Amino acid sequence: MSAIKPFLVAFALALALVPLCRQLAVRLGRVAQPRADRWHRRPIAMLGGVAIAVAMFATASLFDVVASRPVLAGCALLAFASGLVDDLTRLKASTKLIVQIALASALLFFGYRVNWVESMTLDSLLTLFWVVGITNAFNLLDNMDGLCGGVSMIAIVGLLLEAANRGVLDTPESRYLAALCGATGGFLVYNVYPASIFMGDAGSLLIGFSFGALTLSTNHHTGGRSNLLTVVAVPVLVLLIPILDTALVTLSRWLSGRPASQGGRDHSSHRLVAMGLSEPRAVAMLWTLAAAGALTSIMLTRFNQTWSLFAAVVFVFGMVLFAVFLGGIRVYDDTEARARRLTPLVVGMMYKRRVAEVLLDFCLITASYYLAYRLRFEDPEEFLRNFSNFSQSLPVIVASQLVAFFAVGVYRGVWRYFSVADTVVMARGVVVGVVSSQLAILYLYRFSSYSRAVFVIDAVLLMGSLTLSRASFRLVADFLNRQRETGTRVVVYGAGDGGALAVRELQKKPTPVRIIGFVDDAPHKIGTRVLGYPVLGDFEWLEQLVAGAAVELVVIAARSIEADRIRRLRAACASRGIALTRLTVGIEDLIVPFNTGASRPANTFKN
Repeated sequence: MSAIKPFLVAFALALALVPLCRQLAVRLGRVAQPRADRWHRRPIAMLGGVAIAVAMFATASLFDVVASRPVLAGCALLAFASGLVDDLTRLKASTKLIVQIALASALLFFGYRVNWVESMTLDSLLTLFWVVGITNAFNLLDNMDGLCGGVSMIAIVGLLLEAANRGVLDTPESRYLAALCGATGGFLVYNVYPASIFMGDAGSLLIGFSFGALTLSTNHHTGGRSNLLTVVAVPVLVLLIPILDTALVTLSRWLSGRPASQGGRDHSSHRLVAMGLSEPRAVAMLWTLAAAGALTSIMLTRFNQTWSLFAAVVFVFGMVLFAVFLGGIRVYDDTEARARRLTPLVVGMMYKRRVAEVLLDFCLITASYYLAYRLRFEDPEEFLRNFSNFSQSLPVIVASQLVAFFAVGVYRGVWRYFSVADTVVMARGVVVGVVSSQLAILYLYRFSSYSRAVFVIDAVLLMGSLTLSRASFRLVADFLNRQRETGTRVVVYGAGDGGALAVRELQKKPTPVRIIGFVDDAPHKIGTRVLGYPVLGDFEWLEQLVAGAAVELVVIAARSIEADRIRRLRAACASRGIALTRLTVGIEDLIVPFNTGASRPANTFKN
């Protein structure tokens, strides 16, 4: 209850201040004009961050946050001031970085640390990296209407719930978070699509620095959060979306030869829109993923840690694979692509992809084996008694599995074309790896005190994680294709094998297409679904769709179709300006050996 009042006060203040700041921005000419490297298409008022800051600091002062935490409030105020100066006069990226390092150093001087490791030197470096990284992560996340504000509110709620679970909700830090949440919420009312005001660097740097600072602690032993896993995992999971977005943008710009500080339409939200999602749906998807990260972090502190850890590992791996998938979406124009000969994260050299696969499998093998022990020995004391067996045998397990994967050909597959045959190869690799690792353990340690059930559980977990990782690209692509709200509206004539092949080819097109469904003349197919798309009706239904201009492209995928129907369809599409294409797939014999039973070519001769 102690966090509700600061939230409501800050929300009401921001709700009233944002329109005033919008008018002030227009009067002063502080308006973001459309640019090639920016997403908005019309002039938008800036200075929304001023409303957030005034509402937040006023509420923080009212609820005794500023007086009790002057260092935290003062550094946050300076972060806001640097962002405001940047909004008004445009600071260099290096200047902003220096300010951020100085503010992070000030927190460090007054005892604020991440407290992740015992080494003071290493912990100090991690603290600086964490604060500066999170600050810039939210600055980069402010790239689409409502995205940064919505993710910020979700992260704040996650941190407040974690604080409530630890019984420390009535603290200055929690009241600071509540005030920031309310101020951001009041601003978000005006910032959701279509936005009438932006928060600018003044708002994003204030929010990012606040998150970086509030996840620190002045107590080196972290009190109730003495478990290192919880100390590290909670803030990382809560802030995973901005962290991954920053990593994706930085790596993709680096690989494409662009400065990391240069703006561009290459964020995760932009890539989702490039896939055909609308802006609101892309933002809503990232909000949902942010909420999933917050819920996963809460599970680690509130529920059974074995299953919570499993959920956290699955979520993190899934998010990393999702980021890699987004990295393969082309967001730079063709001129840049030809000039640099690189598509972000999809590097042409095969060995880099294979190295990434091996590293991923290394993580999956380790995680599966660890979770197998946690599931087999659920009692903490029993797990600790067997932990020496785990640590002793882990190198054997990793080496055996990786060698087995290489030997059976797991690394010869292509993820984009993952099939049942690849699953069989992986299953063979898992079996060979498990058997060889058991034989190695039998030889090295006489299998003394080892549980055979662990290896069975490990095999199941590893097989599942490998299958999901390889199939993830197809699953994510298929899911996003169904979420499209933009793109060429397509209907496929023919709901058989040809229709399924046409859908797969359409989904590979560089320009987004939105598949409405199939039409087919077979009555028993009408009302069914093929590849998840409905069979809408027969040829007469297709003629109605064309006559009503409900589609922009018709693809004929039926193997046999009457010539009269093609003529009618061609005439109807031509009159409405609708594109008409036909899928043609076949196998042409170029050389027919004589011994196959086929007829001999006429121009052949005998000896």
